[in-house]
Amino acid sequence: MTIKSKGYATHSATAELRPFAFERRDPRPQDIVISIAYCGICHSDIHSARNEWGRTSYPFVPGHEIVGRVAAVGKHVTGFKVGDLAGVGCLVDSCRICFSCEAGLEQYCDNGFTGTYGGEDKIGGTPHSMTFGGYSDTITVDQRFVLHIPENLDLASAAPLLCAGITTYSPLKHWNVGPGLRVGVIGLGGLGHMGVKFAHAMGAHVTMITTSPSKGADARKLGADGVLISKDAEAMRHARDSFDFLLNTIPVGHDVDPYMALLKRDATMVIVGSVEPLKRVDGIPLIFRRRSLAGSLIGGLRETQEMLDFCGQHGIVCDIERISIKDVNKAYDRTVRGDVKYRFVIDMATLAS
Repeated sequence: MTIKSKGYATHSATAELRPFAFERRDPRPQDIVISIAYCGICHSDIHSARNEWGRTSYPFVPGHEIVGRVAAVGKHVTGFKVGDLAGVGCLVDSCRICFSCEAGLEQYCDNGFTGTYGGEDKIGGTPHSMTFGGYSDTITVDQRFVLHIPENLDLASAAPLLCAGITTYSPLKHWNVGPGLRVGVIGLGGLGHMGVKFAHAMGAHVTMITTSPSKGADARKLGADGVLISKDAEAMRHARDSFDFLLNTIPVGHDVDPYMALLKRDATMVIVGSVEPLKRVDGIPLIFRRRSLAGSLIGGLRETQEMLDFCGQHGIVCDIERISIKDVNKAYDRTVRGDVKYRFVIDMATLAS
């Protein structure tokens, strides 16, 4: 037995997303079935749907910023009941026994985690060999990979927390961002706007670093204490050696050296946006000031729940534009153009029409 599901899929790198019928597995004793209310659009969805990373299998159902309500639970499920708000992020399985998984860092699973979409479905129970994502009406997930969504948050605006939220929260927590520290967030998009909100809520002095002077007012509304225009050579020179931490959300390969110069001695810049080769990294700014350049990938399940609870306590959600699923292809094109503040979220109730 399986659960009949419907969603949107693409069947090639050049095809648009279209309605698609498929199957989810019936819940095992440890599984939770979620009726999906909203799913955010991440730029990774677009890269994957268009096979820009060269590893997509078709048909392909994107979506890993999933929120909804529990529709069914297996007999061994604890902590969730039918009707609860629940979320699913970027991964739905991992080996669970390696050093990383045992540390609650499933995103770094030594044997490779199973992505919410486009991953080899090692659990099975359906005719499909790969996982299908959240651009759909329902999903079945092992309870270990299901998260509680605080009831006080707007549900649609909470959806991107499952990727954009944890991607920025995790490095800020890992590098102990807090009061008294000067933090720069590079790039004001889906990731950057969450970085500003989190760093501000953690008590840091936050500067938005952007190429666009027009984004200054928005950055301040989000919680930035100041704005640094990276194209302004004099302003960048004046800001050298002044930041304790930089969160770099630029989504493409770029020269990191101008930003490295902004760091104090022993400070760190973390890359979370670019999954492309960096165009230039000079060793001198690192060596002569003992600076660090690091990377960070989403978060484990324990930390993701911590992030959601933090959002509930501080009333933090993403700034979104809610859309009908019939407009998903237009939303993809607008996302590529940077024409969204700051995340599209699909209303899955529109699947019915």
